[in-house]
Amino acid sequence: MTAELDAIAQKMVADGKGILAADESSGTIKKRFDAIGVESTEENRRDYRELMFRSEAMTKYISGVILYEETIRQKAKDGTPLVSLIQQAGSIPGIKVDAGAKPQPAFPGETITEGLDGLAGRLKEFYDLGARFAKWRAVIDIDTAKGIPSYGSIRANAHALARYAALCQEAGIVPIVEPEVLMDGSHDIDTCYQVTEWVLKTTFEELYYQRVRLEGMVLKPNMIVPGKKAAKQASVAEVAEKTVRVLKSCVPSVVPGIAFLSGGQSDEDATAHLDAMVKLGGLPWKLTYSYGRALQAAPQKAWAGKAENVAKAQAAFTHRAHMNSLAALGQWSSEEERKAA
Repeated sequence: MTAELDAIAQKMVADGKGILAADESSGTIKKRFDAIGVESTEENRRDYRELMFRSEAMTKYISGVILYEETIRQKAKDGTPLVSLIQQAGSIPGIKVDAGAKPQPAFPGETITEGLDGLAGRLKEFYDLGARFAKWRAVIDIDTAKGIPSYGSIRANAHALARYAALCQEAGIVPIVEPEVLMDGSHDIDTCYQVTEWVLKTTFEELYYQRVRLEGMVLKPNMIVPGKKAAKQASVAEVAEKTVRVLKSCVPSVVPGIAFLSGGQSDEDATAHLDAMVKLGGLPWKLTYSYGRALQAAPQKAWAGKAENVAKAQAAFTHRAHMNSLAALGQWSSEEERKAA
């Protein structure tokens, strides 16, 4: 079992490939569809995701796909299970298993991610449906004026992440451990660094206590960026240097790979930051992408719910995936971006 978990984790962070986060909840995808004037019906959600799973990007640049519970059970228009389309492309199906971040009792303004109850049984079912990795997201906000985040909230979220990861490995599923420090707010880049360091150190301590095998997991962290409303934004070089520094001080070298979330960055910023980190070199683990919006914003806009736009949307998705593949290899440049656009 451990050899199998390790092999899947390695495949998830294969050179030049990354993970597509297509696990938007019904509420989130409705917001995305509203923005492009498309009704969020089960059929439209399926058609949109199917067009991505049938694209050239899947075979070349995507190692795995995080699915929402609805999607893992859906069939394509021709009756093929969507999971089979992902597998046929040589990619690994995964599943989001948390039940979302809910207000944490006695911690105003902070959240705890729920979903541990009954998780062992659900993981067995998802394994039978073809999932070989899973995702659980902990959400950490920064509000220095209110003393957020607190020790109690960070500890509770790290503990839940570790218990989830242990349950996954028991079920033969690789856990993506995602402690996300949000980029909302007006905090500076150094505050993001300090909070992320605290969150990562606490998370790996809890993973140790829960006996999670680090070789059989993938970390999905935020990058070190200032808050969106911060007076001073950071250069690509500063983001890359500070992100790599905090990861080197917190993430054990046996972890096979780190697949970043984009966290609200623009498409090109997310790509440029990843590329700059890989170019720094001397890293003990693979760095790659696990983007949702930063891979999907362009294809959603191109598709706009119309069957005649499918090829155009697939081309937009393949372009974004290709740019991020180059970044994961340290070969991206803004010239490449323009050339292929």
